[in-house]
Amino acid sequence: MLSLDLDSIRAFLAISEYKSFTKAADALGTTQATLSVKLKRLEEKLDVRLLERTPRKVRLSSAGEAFLPEARQLIAANDRAIASLVSPQRQFKLGVGCHVFGPEIQMVLSRLRDAEPTLQIELSVDSSSVLVEHCNSGALNAIIVRSDDGRYEGDVLCPEHFGWYAAEQFAYDAQGPLPIANLKDHCGLRNVAAQTLDKAQIKWHEAFVGNNITAVITAISAGLAVGIFPHRAAPADLIEVSEKLNLPEIPSSSVLIYCAYADKQTRNTIKLIVDTFSEYHDLFSATA
Repeated sequence: MLSLDLDSIRAFLAISEYKSFTKAADALGTTQATLSVKLKRLEEKLDVRLLERTPRKVRLSSAGEAFLPEARQLIAANDRAIASLVSPQRQFKLGVGCHVFGPEIQMVLSRLRDAEPTLQIELSVDSSSVLVEHCNSGALNAIIVRSDDGRYEGDVLCPEHFGWYAAEQFAYDAQGPLPIANLKDHCGLRNVAAQTLDKAQIKWHEAFVGNNITAVITAISAGLAVGIFPHRAAPADLIEVSEKLNLPEIPSSSVLIYCAYADKQTRNTIKLIVDTFSEYHDLFSATA
């Protein structure tokens, strides 16, 4: 029984796809001469001519047309057999609170890639209450949220200090209620804003309610209202207006990473995230 050389079959498939020895050689990272040798070896073993060549054209012969689908199946079966022996790709599903998402996340993703190039990362951005529910159910491996009232236990990533932010063109008549922009539901900072203003006896009203953080930022940037943001993650086009508008100080908090169920690999990944946050804020403090 004949035994076919897979490299020769790959050469045949590349030439048939590109209709050019030059392009096929480039795609496979080899030379035209090498492809010609492989094709000739395959044709001699099969005792048929698979390709017809002229100075201007390369096309499949009738035998080549018949062999093409079988050649594809043979290579696909080979690739599946090899893949079955390879360890499955590990997934890490990370959730980040919408008001917590900051510049550190880019560095975190980069470090995760460097540490484990085959790791598949899934990132979700949502309210803390939704993320905690998903983490407790196992839908997320870990979440990065605020520890506003000590409800969550985890590794502290950084302190969180807040401010009132608005667009430069924002105009406010101190005689009327302060217009606030908030996320629609399940937002911890929505409650913080209300409690802080009520405690300071400042009248306010929700001038804008958004379904996502992008909508809220857009409304504030348009001058519709003020909103609470962490100093480390405030949009660059907004300004801190606490002193200007005589607004009350917002209680500080911490950012932490929480995990309901952790195997050894997950714990190692979480440690890398903790170390990355620490390194980021050390660099930030050094350049500030």
